[in-house]
Amino acid sequence: MKKPRLFLLIAGLILIVGIVACGAGSAPMEATPPESAPMPTATLSLPSSDGQMAAPPAIPEQRRLTLEFPPVIRAGDADTVRLTLEMDEMGNVTPTAEIEGHEIGGEVVEIPNLYETHNVIAEARMDLAGVQIVPAENVSEPLLPGKSVTFYWSVRPTEAGEYRGMVWLYLRFVPKEGGEELVRTISAQFVEISATTLFGIKAGPARIAGAVGSFIGAVLGFPFADDVLKWLWKRVRGSKSKV
Repeated sequence: MKKPRLFLLIAGLILIVGIVACGAGSAPMEATPPESAPMPTATLSLPSSDGQMAAPPAIPEQRRLTLEFPPVIRAGDADTVRLTLEMDEMGNVTPTAEIEGHEIGGEVVEIPNLYETHNVIAEARMDLAGVQIVPAENVSEPLLPGKSVTFYWSVRPTEAGEYRGMVWLYLRFVPKEGGEELVRTISAQFVEISATTLFGIKAGPARIAGAVGSFIGAVLGFPFADDVLKWLWKRVRGSKSKV
């Protein structure tokens, strides 16, 4: 083999080896994150009123709202309406009437569990046109976790008729650290009361007539009632004969 060809062959081999070596050295390296950069994690948070991120709200508190009222009242008489937001120690709720003959109804309501951050106030009002209601304005009670609140009204219809209205319950959330107060309507329950009379006589005159009748019956029940009546009759006849 001639020297020029041998020189070219050796130069070609050297060139091929150099290309292969450079290609192997330029293989991309796998990127690894720096130890100081933590991996991101998914979090669930809600914006608060001041724009900061707040923790997720707690599970709502379930309670039983019970309304008790008299379906029938005699005109001029007064009776009681009761509204209770209750829960027993076992978490069960069983509505029961306090007064015999009253109607009772209820529903399950959910209370936002904000006791740690807010003062919670239960507020109630009864609207029943044509009936005297005491108290007539809104009434309120503080609401504590697991504790019951009860509202009472005295109702007195002055005239016979059908009276329909609503009993409202609101919750007020007052931030303990200060801030805007929130008000939420929890329930609006329908109530219907029928006012009646006895032979068209209202409760007041009817009670007077009943008292007079009871007195007369008591007098006639005395052991000597017959003798007294006979003596009175003789006196009346005697006075007439003299005339």
